[in-house]
Amino acid sequence: MANPIPRSAALAVLALLFLLASPCLAASDVPFIVAHKKAALKRLKSGAERVLVSIDVYNQGSSIAYDVSLSDDSWSQELFDVVNGNTSQSWDRLDAGGLLSHSFELEAKEKGMFFGAPAVIKFRIPTKAPLQLAYSTPILPLDILAERPPEKKFEWAKRLLAKYGSLISVISIMVLFVYLISTPSKSSGAKGSKKRR
Repeated sequence: MANPIPRSAALAVLALLFLLASPCLAASDVPFIVAHKKAALKRLKSGAERVLVSIDVYNQGSSIAYDVSLSDDSWSQELFDVVNGNTSQSWDRLDAGGLLSHSFELEAKEKGMFFGAPAVIKFRIPTKAPLQLAYSTPILPLDILAERPPEKKFEWAKRLLAKYGSLISVISIMVLFVYLISTPSKSSGAKGSKKRR
């Protein structure tokens, strides 16, 4: 017959597991920074092309991040001019569950493909002396000043019809049905208005 584990040994093992797990639980009480970087191209009538960049910084952790700074140095001054905003930004704090947004606008100088690197976010945790680093998502490759075929007339109408055509037809059939049910028939109305002789 097997010897049962003494109750005091089981309690000692549980206490040991609790003591080992508590530092892991305490370490989860830190900021968790997630950053999303987006870039969009905008063609001007003059033929120049601008890049609209926006970076959203989220704190998904359970404590506040202090001295948050964002730097996006992937935009070379030989290829781009900063038109609006700055490629870097600083904030005093980012609360738990909070969101900070930053955007800027660049004008392209040269034609070609551009592959942007992630932005760097530095922040401080009160319990640790060195700055912590986080990186944003990278952007998709941008084909700057690429030749695009001009959009044909009624192209937008075709896209809308393809996207919402079935919905429009169903709604128009329902409206027609309600109209036919709610309006009285002219033939029955004409019969009722005639006087008998």
